Amino acid sequence: MSRIGKRPIPVVKGVTVEIGQDNVVTVKGPKGTLTRQFSPDITITQQDGNLSVTRPDDSRTHKALHGLSRTLLANMVTGVSTGFTKNLEINGTGYRVAKVGPSLVFQVGYSHPVQFDAPEGIEFAVEGTNKCSVSGIDKYLVGQVAAQIRSIRKPEPYKGKGIKYADEVIRRKAGKAGKVGGKKK
Repeated sequence: MSRIGKRPIPVVKGVTVEIGQDNVVTVKGPKGTLTRQFSPDITITQQDGNLSVTRPDDSRTHKALHGLSRTLLANMVTGVSTGFTKNLEINGTGYRVAKVGPSLVFQVGYSHPVQFDAPEGIEFAVEGTNKCSVSGIDKYLVGQVAAQIRSIRKPEPYKGKGIKYADEVIRRKAGKAGKVGGKKK
């Protein structure tokens, strides 16, 4: 059995799970509603306030789908109850971010400000001028939007300027070595 796949998923108070035809699962909670269709080979059952995921046999594809399906389902339950957040930091002289309506405007060393609009289901928050956060109920979408924001100006290894995740460590490189010695005679 898969170590991850065999763990039951506790359904928190205030969250309802509906398992429909063709393995379409709908999870409703205080933050919103998520729907996803799972593989027809995987069986999802609900009993005693827990969800469990089982597979028909030990074939390689079923083993892979078992853990994946359980994780996706657990992320859905967590998303509608508490949500997900990714924090980003902007480093560099003159680099800053501002929230204008539902979108973010970055000034990160280009000749023009870069505007990033929030997709549906995503909210932005800005702290000061160099920190922003992306939050929503869909873990995949939150991570995807955070990666797109980071790609506006990736952190460079010499001075560390750019947009990075708050928990990311940038490996720094040594700069250009100066001349050794003195003048030529």
